[in-house]
Amino acid sequence: MNTGITIRIVSIQYFVIGIFNITGVFLGRTTLTFTMMEMGIKEDQEVAVITVIREERTIDSIFTASVAILVSILYINFGCAIDWNVCRNTLRRPIGPAIGFFCQFLIMPLLSFLIGYLLFPDRPELQIGMFFTGISPSGGASNMWTLLLDGNLNLSITMTTICTIAAFGMMPFWVFTLGRYIFAQGKIAVPYQHIGTFVIGLIIPLAIGFIIQKKFPRVSKILVRIMKPFSVILIIFIIIFAIMTNLYIFKLFTWKIIIAGMGLPWLGFTFGFIIAYICKQSQADVRAIAIETGIQNTGVAIFLLRFTLKPPVDDLTTVVPVSAAMMTPVPLIILFIIKLIYKYKQKKTAKETLQSAPSLEKLQQTTNVSTQLNESKSFDRAE
Repeated sequence: MNTGITIRIVSIQYFVIGIFNITGVFLGRTTLTFTMMEMGIKEDQEVAVITVIREERTIDSIFTASVAILVSILYINFGCAIDWNVCRNTLRRPIGPAIGFFCQFLIMPLLSFLIGYLLFPDRPELQIGMFFTGISPSGGASNMWTLLLDGNLNLSITMTTICTIAAFGMMPFWVFTLGRYIFAQGKIAVPYQHIGTFVIGLIIPLAIGFIIQKKFPRVSKILVRIMKPFSVILIIFIIIFAIMTNLYIFKLFTWKIIIAGMGLPWLGFTFGFIIAYICKQSQADVRAIAIETGIQNTGVAIFLLRFTLKPPVDDLTTVVPVSAAMMTPVPLIILFIIKLIYKYKQKKTAKETLQSAPSLEKLQQTTNVSTQLNESKSFDRAE
């Protein structure tokens, strides 16, 4: 897209006005500096900020609205699914939930900040995408993966509940503290009002779900049944729709983006595992804590970025949570395949043992008959 820029530079003796065209090649923001020099002395200078954004399309509005609706429905379902009895029983031994809280709200935000700073030192918009992914805890698939990998499901549900509720306070806390450094570095205004609206917008559906649980238990049970598959569908929908409506994302995929997408969740799994192991948790609890730590709510992160930031920053930042969403399940799928292979071998061994059992039984019967014959012969001789 071409656009005209007018530059006006004034000195004591000269007055210069220039008009020229700039062609936007790709999304982003840069600056052009114009300086008037006379006899090696700077007379005047003007800086023009150049911003390249996408044209507003109907499909973008549909995507943002559909994600907002689906996330709201998910939080209504989550409000219905909160089992306070399970949480209460799990909290009687609060070591596991405390470890999960520590990993989610201290390790992951700091880790995302550090990864963003090391991989994208000159790209504050990508640092923001990385940081927002790190402060969006409790991915909807964490309970599903905990169940598939034989973790403590009750602990996982409790940690998801605690982290989801705590996120309403902890997400703004991190944005307004450590996040301010990234926004200042990129000369981007901190969207205080939008973040506040976003938090309130998630509290309302969560409260609606809790009211449905108390007032309409039958409806609540139906919503709870569809929550897990709906969570998976939501994540898949957001990723696919985000890619379809924003094919430019693939142009942004570099080796650094891929490493960032792998680094945050995979290091989250590792730190969660190590900390839980050091604290002498059971194997099931270690799995639950590791999975809960590594899986971030990338859907909420994408929604938060698109809702709170302005073009082109919102478009550029989306690539990081999309990368994280794509890379997160890779080690979990590998572990699940290893588990299936191990169980298959166990069943095969057990089947072979059962098949060999009749032969052993026949051998035992033959031995018994031989013993009886020997005893009979001995008895005859004695007579």
